[in-house]
Amino acid sequence: MPRPVVWIPRRLSEATLARARRDYDVILKDDDSPGTADEIVAMSARADAMIPCHSERFGADVVARLDPRLKIVANHSVGTDHCDLPALRSRGIAVTNTPGVLSDATAELAMMLMLGAARHAVTGDRIVRSGGWDFWSPAFLVGKQVTGARLGIVGMGGVGRSLARKARGFDMEIHYHNRRRLPPDEEAGAIFHADLDSLLTVSDFLSLHCPATPATEGLMNADRLARLPRGAILVNAARGSLVDETALLAAIKSGHLAAAGLDCFVTEPGGNPTFAGHENIMMMPHVGSATVRTRDAMGFKALDNLDAFFAGRRPPDLL
Repeated sequence: MPRPVVWIPRRLSEATLARARRDYDVILKDDDSPGTADEIVAMSARADAMIPCHSERFGADVVARLDPRLKIVANHSVGTDHCDLPALRSRGIAVTNTPGVLSDATAELAMMLMLGAARHAVTGDRIVRSGGWDFWSPAFLVGKQVTGARLGIVGMGGVGRSLARKARGFDMEIHYHNRRRLPPDEEAGAIFHADLDSLLTVSDFLSLHCPATPATEGLMNADRLARLPRGAILVNAARGSLVDETALLAAIKSGHLAAAGLDCFVTEPGGNPTFAGHENIMMMPHVGSATVRTRDAMGFKALDNLDAFFAGRRPPDLL
C-alpha cells in the first residue's frame, strides 16, 4: 500500500522533517516562502495531506479550487484564522492545529516585550551599541517598574495562564478578562473581570492573548486605549488585528501609553513602518513560539494528527 503524500511548504524543524520523511512521502517546497494560492491548489492534486503554517491562506476561493485528493490540513499553528473552516469542512477536508505546546514560549516572549518596553530596552541598546553612552544621570532612561504592578490579561487560555504564572514571579497582581471565569484552582488568585472595560481601568500593563475573530478585530481601539491608566503599557503577542494601530500610535504620541511591546501586526510580514520612529515601541517579527523545543513540539503535534487520521482514528486536535 503506498504511503500518504504530504506537502510541507515551509522549512519546519529538522526533527519534524526527519520524522515526516520516515513515515510519509514528503514534498518539500524548494524555497522557504509562503505557499501561494495557486501553489496550494496545484499541490492538492499531488498530496493527500498538507502541513501549512499561518502563512498559507485557505480562503473560500482557494478551498473551492482544491482537488478531491486532499483529505487533511494539519496546521503547524494554533491560530486558524488563515483557514475558512466551514468551507474546508464542506469539502470533507479535516483540519487540525497544534494547541498546548507553544504557551510557555509565547508567554516568555510576552514577558520579554513587557520588560523591554517598560525599561527602555530599544533606546538603551541603541545607545550602547552605537557608542553613544558617554554620561550617566539619575534621570537617565527611567522606566516603569513591573514588580507589584497590576497586569491585565485578555484571554486566559494556555498562553494567558502561562504568562500569569510567570508574572507572579514578579509579584504582579493578576487581573483577567475571559469568555468564562476559570475554576478557582486555575485562577490561582487572579481577579476576574466579566467586562473588558472594567479590566482596562485597573491595568498598569495589558497583555493580549485572545484569538483573532470578527468580534475581536480592532478590539483595542481609541476608546479602549483611553480607558487604560495614563502611563500604561500594552503588549500584543497574539494577533495584529486585535489592535487599531492608528489609535495605538496616537496613544503613544500623546503619552497616554508609556510604551508598547508588539510581536504581531496588521500587516505581516513587514509590520507598521510608522512605529519605527518610536523607540518606546519594542517590536519582534511574530516569533512568539520560535524556540527549538516548541518548534519540534509543534511539528510533532501536526504529525500526530496525521498519524491518527491515516490510521482511521480521530485526530487529537481535530477542529
